[in-house]
Amino acid sequence: MRTTHPATAWAFALMMIATGCASPPASTATTATPPDSTMSTPQPAHVLVIGHRGASALRPEHTLEAYRKAIEDGADLIEPDLVSTHDGVLVARHENEISGTTDVASRPEFAVRRTTRTIDGERVTGWFTEDFTLAELKTLRARERLPDLRDTAWDDRFEIPTLAEILDLAAAESAARGRTIGLAPELKHPTHFVSLGLAMEGRLIEALNAHPHTRTAPVVIQSFETANLRALRERIPRGSNLTLLQLYGDPDEKPYDTVAAGAPRTYASLATPDALREVASYADAIGPHYLALAPRKAEDGTARSALVQAAHAAGLKVIVYTFRPENHFLPGDYRGSGGPAARNDAGSIRQIRDAIAVGIDGFFTDDPAVGRRAVDGD
Repeated sequence: MRTTHPATAWAFALMMIATGCASPPASTATTATPPDSTMSTPQPAHVLVIGHRGASALRPEHTLEAYRKAIEDGADLIEPDLVSTHDGVLVARHENEISGTTDVASRPEFAVRRTTRTIDGERVTGWFTEDFTLAELKTLRARERLPDLRDTAWDDRFEIPTLAEILDLAAAESAARGRTIGLAPELKHPTHFVSLGLAMEGRLIEALNAHPHTRTAPVVIQSFETANLRALRERIPRGSNLTLLQLYGDPDEKPYDTVAAGAPRTYASLATPDALREVASYADAIGPHYLALAPRKAEDGTARSALVQAAHAAGLKVIVYTFRPENHFLPGDYRGSGGPAARNDAGSIRQIRDAIAVGIDGFFTDDPAVGRRAVDGD
């Protein structure tokens, strides 16, 4: 998932949804403030709690220990972001550039691997998973991505896990706990990996079909791009345990596959009622940032979100990202006392419940224990 999404930009997009426009108005302004806590609306029967990169507020993200902690804390699904190694193995990293989440920069034997690449049209310098074999990546150790905000005591302890290891963990934890743990894998930079001859989609489907656990457990496959989800739809029948989630970036951003194809479309243009019906032809759900919900109070006192209403009308579920408990990430009145790194669990719970009030079907959270409390009650 991505990290920063301006509230003003989402105000543009929500105006589009409400009016059915093809492009945002020239100017507007808004602030991200909590909705009236008295608002309510009919809720989904079960709101999914998804461990975003595991319990990434508590352990280095995308490690088996982060996923295990997420399961322990009540996540319904765990989310591995998937990238490819040089030898074609799917591993879990938020980005294919790994200097921010591993100790690779301190490893002299890999110093010559530092390079600059163009990823989705942007120049990025660092170390890339596609330049390492699995055996080489396994010598690295994970580090906290946000050391100024989160505990670094777990740094340099854990390996980079493979998809196969994550599937085994989910199966073992499901058996041990007597409940089914699902997965929400995100395919990172799919156009980039296709260009390297390392397409991930086929290998993901093969792995899911081959593992006994994921033949029946719920699996939500995500992507910020569109073409790979359209292709996956042809391989995944409706009604199976595998579903497809179209992620949405900032309104003025574009799925990179549409840029590479010479027919760029903004995420805002994919959020109109007509476009949502198009998305529903290949996806089962959309995944916007929580700011896109823009809750408002209807005349009858219930909570409403234009995006949720339009998506549900198109037959799509809505699974939003990403709730985090630190003040640094909490907007407006949801923040508590202390500095940016201070946690405010009560504020995070209130924020999640306000999102649930407008009818979302699930959410990603860096702290599934907080998410579980928000859904189930303190």
